[in-house]
Amino acid sequence: QVQFVESGGGLVQPGGSLRVSCAASGSIFSNYAVGWYRQAPGKQRELIAWVTNGGRTYYIDSVKGRFTISRDNAKSAVYLQMYSLKPEDTAVYYCNTAPIPQQAYWGQGTQVTVSS
Repeated sequence: QVQFVESGGGLVQPGGSLRVSCAASGSIFSNYAVGWYRQAPGKQRELIAWVTNGGRTYYIDSVKGRFTISRDNAKSAVYLQMYSLKPEDTAVYYCNTAPIPQQAYWGQGTQVTVSS
């Protein structure tokens, strides 16, 4: 069993940057591939970036080149650094195992709002 707690969201202007963090507790974090998901208003939650336990990273096209996912196994943490933010990046951001999330592991998420 793993618990994820997201933090670091906020309001940012278009073109700005933000880093969100996810702290994991419970089972052995380093065994899992983990990812960042987001859910925009009126849309389904989607996986946008993930990192394997070996450090290999994957991104969907809409965030490639703008977002960077990283993990720190010593701290049981995963991060998402976001640059060149757009209004369409507005969503609640979650972390979970990837590419298949575990329903029991969803946390509260952290709200990211991109607006002038």
